[in-house]
Amino acid sequence: MEVSRKAILDKTHYGLNIYAYVLRQYYPGETVLSLSGRDCKPAKNPFNADKPTLIVKVVDGCATHTDSEEAIAPGNAFDFATLHFSLEGQALLDKLNEELHLRIGKQQGFYRQSESQPAVALPEIVKPAPPVFSYFNKPVTNTIPSRQASLVEVYHLIKGNEFASCTSTLRNIPDPKEARKYKAQNFDYVTFSGTFSKRNDANLQIHSGLLTIDFDHIQDIPSLKAALLNDHYFETELLFVSPSGDGLKWVIPIDLTQAKHQDYFKAVANYVSHTYQLEIDQSGKDISRACFLPHDSEIFINPKYL
Repeated sequence: MEVSRKAILDKTHYGLNIYAYVLRQYYPGETVLSLSGRDCKPAKNPFNADKPTLIVKVVDGCATHTDSEEAIAPGNAFDFATLHFSLEGQALLDKLNEELHLRIGKQQGFYRQSESQPAVALPEIVKPAPPVFSYFNKPVTNTIPSRQASLVEVYHLIKGNEFASCTSTLRNIPDPKEARKYKAQNFDYVTFSGTFSKRNDANLQIHSGLLTIDFDHIQDIPSLKAALLNDHYFETELLFVSPSGDGLKWVIPIDLTQAKHQDYFKAVANYVSHTYQLEIDQSGKDISRACFLPHDSEIFINPKYL
C-alpha cells in the first residue's frame, strides 16, 4: 500500500494523532489534546511561545488548525507536521509513517491489521464521561428506578435488538388508544435529565445536564434529523426515532449555571418554533419526564463519547 495522505489519515484518526504526536514532543507527560464537543479545546502552541492558542478541529475528514493569535498560518495536520519536521511532500509522509509506526506498505503477517483502523492509539485525547440518569423497568406505572444508566449504555441498548420486538409490535397497532396502552405496559424508560429516588421532580437527586426535546408527528424525519445534527446553536448528545416511528427524541446539553431547567425548555421551544417552524411536546419541561426506549439502528450519539 502506498504511503499517501489518505492512507495516513485513515490510520491517524483523520490526522488528530499527528497533532498529538507533534505536541507530545514539546509537552511530554501532558494531556496535549482534549475533546470539547465536536472539536478539541484550545491547546498549547509550541510555535507561539507555548500559548494555548492552537485550535484543532476535523473538517471534511481531515484534522485542521488555526491559531487564535494568527501566530502560524491556518492549515492541516500535514502542514503542522512540516513545522516540526521541516519536511514536505513524500519525504514528510514517509517520516510520519516511520515516526508514528503506521506500517503503511509493510506486510503484517497472518493476522493482518485492518487498513481502515488507526494504528496509533490516542491516549492524549481525553474522552468525557457520559451523563448518567435513572433507568426504569416497564411498565410506566413503576416509578422506582431499577438502576442508573449512562448515555453510552442507552445508545447501545437502542441500537441493538433489546427493544426491536416491542417497537415492531407497537408500530403495527392501528388504534392510537391501544398503541398508547401497549407502550405504557411494554417499554422500559429513562429520565434523561437526572437521577431520582422516585420519578417525581421533587425527588431529583442529581441533574444530568441534559434536556430532551420531543418532536411528534413529523412528515420528513430524515430531513429534520439532518437539520438537528447540523444545528449551529445546540450540540446533539443523542438523537433517535421515537417508539411510534413518526417522531424524534433530541437530547441536548444545558448549562444549569446559566438558567433553570424550565427556563431552558421555554427558550429551546421558542428557538425550535422560530428556526424549524415546529412545536414541541410541552411535557419536556418536567425534569422527571419519562422517555421510552425503542429500537433504532440509526441512532446518533455524540462521537466524543465513543
